Amino acid sequence: MRRILLSEKDLPKQWYNIQADMPKLPPPPLNPQTKRPISADDLKVIFPMSLIEQEVSTQRWIDIPDEVLNIYASFRPTPLYRAVGLEKALGTPAKIYFKHEGFGPAGSHKTNTSIPQAYYNKKEGIKRIATETGAGQWGSALALAGTLMGIEITVYMVRISYDQKPYRRIMMETWGAKVYPSPSDRTEAGRRILKENPEHPGTLGIAISEAVEDAATNKDTNYALGSVLNHVLLHQTVIGLECKRQLEIVGDYPDVVIGCCGGGSNLGGISFPFLYDKINGKDVRVVAVEPSSCPTLTKGEFRYDYGDTAGLTPFLMMYTLGHDFVPPGIHAGGLRYHGDSPLVSQLCHDGLIEARAVGQTAVFESAILFARTEGIIPAPESAHAIKVAIYEAIKAKEEGKERVILFNLSGIGFLDLPSYEAYLSGKLTDFEYPDEKIRESLCRLPEIRI
Repeated sequence: MRRILLSEKDLPKQWYNIQADMPKLPPPPLNPQTKRPISADDLKVIFPMSLIEQEVSTQRWIDIPDEVLNIYASFRPTPLYRAVGLEKALGTPAKIYFKHEGFGPAGSHKTNTSIPQAYYNKKEGIKRIATETGAGQWGSALALAGTLMGIEITVYMVRISYDQKPYRRIMMETWGAKVYPSPSDRTEAGRRILKENPEHPGTLGIAISEAVEDAATNKDTNYALGSVLNHVLLHQTVIGLECKRQLEIVGDYPDVVIGCCGGGSNLGGISFPFLYDKINGKDVRVVAVEPSSCPTLTKGEFRYDYGDTAGLTPFLMMYTLGHDFVPPGIHAGGLRYHGDSPLVSQLCHDGLIEARAVGQTAVFESAILFARTEGIIPAPESAHAIKVAIYEAIKAKEEGKERVILFNLSGIGFLDLPSYEAYLSGKLTDFEYPDEKIRESLCRLPEIRI
C-alpha cells in the first residue's frame, strides 16, 4: 500500500504529553532576574493561562478543544506514504515511510500548534499576537490561525529569510499579518543590534527578543512561539499518533523515526508517541537531524541559557551554542536556532534520542533525489530528515537487513525554489561550525540514474 489514509473520525481527540512518562524531567525554567523557578504570574505577561497550564502539566493525555478539532479536520489526518520510488532507486530492502505534513493550507506542520495557540489566546480576550519566524513556515501558520480566529498577527521574520523567501512574507500578508525583517527598528532589542551592525542577517534568537519585547510592552498583545516550548511539542503529537494508527493498518512498526530538528517541534511531534513505547521497553530509535553549521545537539553544551538573544526570556535547560551565536545564512532557516527544546534536550542527554549533523549541499542532493523519485519537492528543513533516511536505507542494504524507516516530511518546498536554483546552478555552499571541522559520518549518495 503506497498511501495510507485515515478518515476524519480517526483524528486524535487528545494530545500526548511525554512529561507524564519521561524518566527524568528537565529542570524548571528560571526567572532571568531572580534565577529562581519561573512562576505562572511571570508567564501571564505574555501567555494565556491555559497554555501555561499545558506547559507544566504532567497529565498524559490532554483533550483537544472541539473548535480546534473542527479546524484540524479540514486538513487532518494527513496521509502516510510508502516511498516506493526512493526505495527502488536506492535498491534497499528497507521500507521507507514518510508522514506528509505539507497538506495543511500553510504548507507545513506548524498549523498543528498555531491553531490551538490562537484559540486559547482568543478565549482570554487577546487582540494581537507577536511572534518570530525563521524560514516563514511558523509565521505563515500563525497568520492563517489569526485570520481564522480574528486575532491580529505581527511577525518578526529573520532578515536573511525575509530576503531569501519573499513569497512566505507575501503569504503571511495575504492572511492579514504584518511582517517586519528582524532585527528591526520597532524594538529596543532590534535598534541596539542594528546600531552595532546595520547589515546583521538576523537570527531566531533576535527575532524572539523582538516579539517578546513587543508582547511585554503592549497590554493587548501576547506572544506565541512555534517551537521549543513544552505546549508546542504537545500540540504536534497528533503527527505521531496518526502515524501509529496508519502503520498498524499495514502491519509495520518503525525501527527508526527521523525528524529534522531546529527547536524540536517537528521531531517531537512525530517521535514522542513512539518514545512512549521506547520508554516502556520497545526497541525503536529516534534520530534528530540538524545542520552542521548550527549543530546544537551534537556540539552544544547542556546547560541553562536564554531562549533569545537579548536575554528577555527565562533561562531554559537545553543544549545550546550560546544565545549570542549567529548561524550562517543557510537555506533551512527554520533550523537556525542556537538552542533546542528542553524536552528534546533532556531526552537526548538521557540517550533516548540520537542526534546527527549534516551539511547543506548533501541535504539538497538528497532533496533532489527525493523529488525525482517521489515527485514531491521538500522544504530544506525536511530534506535534513530525508538525508538521514537515505543513509539508514543504504546501511540496511549494506547489512542485508530489512528495516522500517519513518520520517516526517514537515513541509513542502514550493516557496523555497530559489534555494533549489542555487543548488542546481552550483552556487550553494556548505558552512561549518566556527573553529571546528565537523566530520560527517553519513555516506555520500551513490550514483543513481533516474
